[in-house]
Amino acid sequence: MTLSRIVFLSLLTLLGGVVVALVTTSNSLMGMFAQAVIYAIFALGVGFLLRQNGLVSFGHALYFGAAGYGVGVILTLDLMPAGLAIPVVVLAVGLLAFLIGLVIVRVPGIAFGMLTLAIGQMAYLLASRARGITGGADGMSIVWPETLYGVSQSFLLKPMHLFLLSWVLMVAVTFVLLCVLRTRFGAITEAIRDNEERARFIGIRTTAPRALVYAISAMVTAVAGVLSSFNTGFVSPENLHWSVSAITLLMVVVGGFKRPVGPIVGAVIYFLFKDLLGEYATHSMAIFGAALIAVIVFSPDGITGAIERVLRRRSGAAGHARAPGH
Repeated sequence: MTLSRIVFLSLLTLLGGVVVALVTTSNSLMGMFAQAVIYAIFALGVGFLLRQNGLVSFGHALYFGAAGYGVGVILTLDLMPAGLAIPVVVLAVGLLAFLIGLVIVRVPGIAFGMLTLAIGQMAYLLASRARGITGGADGMSIVWPETLYGVSQSFLLKPMHLFLLSWVLMVAVTFVLLCVLRTRFGAITEAIRDNEERARFIGIRTTAPRALVYAISAMVTAVAGVLSSFNTGFVSPENLHWSVSAITLLMVVVGGFKRPVGPIVGAVIYFLFKDLLGEYATHSMAIFGAALIAVIVFSPDGITGAIERVLRRRSGAAGHARAPGH
C-alpha cells in the first residue's frame, strides 16, 4: 500500500468517525462506541505482534494494566504533570516489553504464549497484594487534573468527545503501524516470521527485531490502557488478568489479524455483539465462542478476509462479464 493511499484512507476514516459521532444521539451508545474503540487500539497491538512475529500473547493485559497503574502512581505521588506522565509511561512500557522480549521471543509457539501468560499473572498477583501502592484488590482511583494538554477534563470526558479522541488516536496508531509495515524493518520482521532459520543464514540478527515488534505492540496496548484509565478514572488488578488478554485475542481472530484493520473490526463486532445480546448477558461469551468457532472453520483469516474474498470474486465476475466474447 502506497503512502498516499494510507494518508487518504486515514483521512477518510477520520471523517467516518466524525459522521458516527454526529448521527449517534444516545450517550450510552456513544459510551459503548468509545469503549469499543479503546479495545480496538488494544487489539491493534495484539494483532501487530501476531502479524509480524507470528506469536500469540496471552499476557498483553500486563501492558494494558501497567499503563493505567503507571499513570495512577505518578499522579498520586505528584512526580510529574499528567501531560508528561502519559508519554513517559508509554515509553517505559515499551522499554520494559523490549527487555522482556529479548528473553521470551527466543521461545517458539505455544511456549511463548505460556510464558506471556505466566508473566502477566505474576503482575496480576503483585498488583493484588501490593496494597500500599496499587490499592490491592480494591484497585486505585486516578485523580486526573482539571485540564489535560490545555483542554478541560469535563469536556474530554463527554461521551462524544471521548469517542472522537479515542477514534483519532486509533487512526493515528493504525497509520503509524502501516508506515512501519512499509519500511525495511517491516520486511525484515516478515522474513523472520516466515523462516527464521533462513533469515539467520543470510545474516539477519533475529532476536532484536522480534523483541522490538513485541515492544511496539506493548506500547500500542499501553495507549489503550491510558485511555481506559482516563475514561473510568480507575484501574484494578482485573485490568491485568489473563481473561482481558484472551478477550482481546478473540477480537483479533474474529476480525482477522492478516489485515491491518482486522483487529478494529473484531473489537467493534465484539461490543456490538454484547450490546445486542444484552438480555442474554450471562451466556454472551458462550454465544460469542460459538461464533468464533464458525469464523475459524469457515474463514480462518477472519471476517475481513471473508469480505475481501467476496469483493474479489465479485470484481472478477464483473470483469469476466465485460470481457469480449461473453
